Amino acid sequence: MADLSELQTWVGQLLARTTAASRLRLARLVATDLRRSTYRRIAQQRNPDGSPYEPRRQPLRAKSGRLRREAMFQRLRQGSHMRAKSDASAAAVEFTGRASRIARVHQEGLVDRVSPGGPRAVYARRELLGFTRADVELIKRQVLEHLAGSGL
Repeated sequence: MADLSELQTWVGQLLARTTAASRLRLARLVATDLRRSTYRRIAQQRNPDGSPYEPRRQPLRAKSGRLRREAMFQRLRQGSHMRAKSDASAAAVEFTGRASRIARVHQEGLVDRVSPGGPRAVYARRELLGFTRADVELIKRQVLEHLAGSGL
C-alpha cells in the first residue's frame, strides 16, 4: 500500500485556498475514479501492492464446478455494494451493508462462519480496499487539473 502522508500534506496545502464547493467537486471526481480503479483491481484479483489474491482453499473432496472456476468477489464489487462517498473534506470508497462485513473479513484475514450456524474458517488476507501507486498518481493529476481549471 502506498504511503499517503506526503500526498495528504501536499494536497491539503494546495486545497486550503479553494472554496468548499470546489473541494466537493474534486472529492467527488476522486472518489468516483478510485471506485473505478478498485473495481478493476478486484476484477483482476490483485492486492494493492500488485500481488495476486490467495486462491480459494480446495476441500478434500473439491467440487468441480462454476463457483470454483470463477473470480472471487464478483457481486461484492458491484455498484450496489461498493460505494464512492465524498464531501468537501474527504473522498472514500466503502462497502455497504452485509457486504462490508464480508469485505472486512477478507481485508483483514479474520475467522468467520462459512454459513450461518456452520463451521468457522480462517479466511486468507485479500486486500479489497487500498491505494496503489497508480491511484496516488491519479489523485495528484486530478488535483493539478482541478486547480488549473479553477484558475488558481
